[in-house]
Formats: sequence, C-alpha cells, structure tokens
Amino acid sequence: MKIQVLGTLCAEVNGASIVPTAGKPRQILALLALHPGRVVPVTTLMEELWATKPPQSALATLQTYILQLRRHLGGAMGTHTPGTAKKVLATRHNGYVLEVPADCVDVHTYERRITEGRSAFEAGDDAVAADRFRQALMLWQGPALVDVRVGPVLRIEVMRLEESRLGTVERRIDADLRLGRHAGLLPELTQLTARHPQHEGLHSQAMLALYRSGRQASALDVYRKLRIRLIEELGVEPSPQVQRLHQAMLVVDPQLDVAAGPRRNSTFDLYAA
Repeated sequence: MKIQVLGTLCAEVNGASIVPTAGKPRQILALLALHPGRVVPVTTLMEELWATKPPQSALATLQTYILQLRRHLGGAMGTHTPGTAKKVLATRHNGYVLEVPADCVDVHTYERRITEGRSAFEAGDDAVAADRFRQALMLWQGPALVDVRVGPVLRIEVMRLEESRLGTVERRIDADLRLGRHAGLLPELTQLTARHPQHEGLHSQAMLALYRSGRQASALDVYRKLRIRLIEELGVEPSPQVQRLHQAMLVVDPQLDVAAGPRRNSTFDLYAA
C-alpha cells in the first residue's frame, strides 16, 4: 500500500486507488493513515466526523463507513485474498487501526528525513542537512489533505503538518546560508517574507542573505519594514534577537560572515541572549 497525505489524499493498493469519493469515509481514511499501526478510538473518529453533535445513529453510520473502506480495499487486493481487507483495516477494542508499515505513508518518510536533517545540522554537516531537508520538502505535493473536508481532529493535524513544513523550510535555508548559498536564496526569501509578513525568522534569514550578498542597505530596509509592520499590526517591537542582528549589521560585525558565524545555530538564534 502507498498513501499520500502531503497534498491530495492518495491511497493505492496494487496500483488501484482505494480512496472513496464520499467525504466522511475520506476523513476516516486520512485520519487512520496519519497513525498507521496505531488504534484510532471510535470517539476520535466520531469527533472528526460530527464534532460535538453526533447523530443518534453515529456508531452505526461509522461502522458503515468502515465497511465501505474495506470494500475498496478488498476490490484492490483481489478476490484471491478473502478477509485480508479486514486484517488491514482492523477492528480493535473501542477503535480501528490501519495495519500497514509507517513507511507506506509519505508523512512518516517526511518526518524521518527531518530527523536525519536535524541530526546532521546539529553535527555541523550542513551539506547533508540541507539535502535531507530538501528531500523531505520534495514529498509535499500541495497543502496537506488539500482535497479532504477536515473536521476538528484533522484540522489540528493539518495545522501541525503545515507548521512543520514551514519550520523545515527555515532549517533548510539555515543550512544553505551556512554553506554560503545566500545569493541563490534571495528569490525564495523574497517570496517567503511576502507570504509571512510577520515571521521574524524568515525576515532574519532574508536580512542575512542580503547582507552577505553585499546589499547592506536592502537588509536594513527589510528590518525597517518588519518593525513598522509589527508595531502597527501587533503593537510590539521586533524580538531582541532581530534587534541585535540589525545592530550587528549597522556596525558590520564580522560574526555575520559565513566563515565566522556559529556552526550549530540557526540564523534567528545568531544573536540570541
């Protein structure tokens, strides 16, 4: 089985899709796929489908949806394996479990690549870190579960994944900055700061990339615009880290150079207290 949740929901067995067209069975499949090999309680599934207002027939309806998913599974597996669908989408005490290896689901490959990247990053192996983070990000084919109508449980999962995606982008950029790839990062950082106008970490990276590319005035202008935006929209000053980075650029601090900077810190933490 091969399952994709980092984009549109896709699930294939022997090349045949097992994704139902109906909305609620798709939600169930997505939620089970996010936790392969782990029991998802009936109460969690019901919360996802009906939030705090399940109908009186909720349990029977949920069981019907499970049967529909098993029929899709059975059809893809073939008639020569009777009962296998029930073993793959298994009933457990007070819940259901998708009995497939975690590596069948793209999100778990994604998380493994992130772990490898973080280990390399902490060890100062920037080339490996950047490569692992890039491999992880390449698994994304669009917003998580973009074609699934999500309820309260999946909404939290999607938010977690999207936050992880942005954090991984940051760490990959940090590794690329430590490798001296600042000039090549400028177009991407211009886009990212426009999409996330209050994100201090991305703005710090944009400032550093511009500074190292010989564009000190542009780097200082990024800070100026960020400060105005934070004050006008949130009523706060930039964080101490960003303020110290700004001051370092004003005095041309040699620690900002690629060779002189700390090897195990992110850009945002370059001037942490």
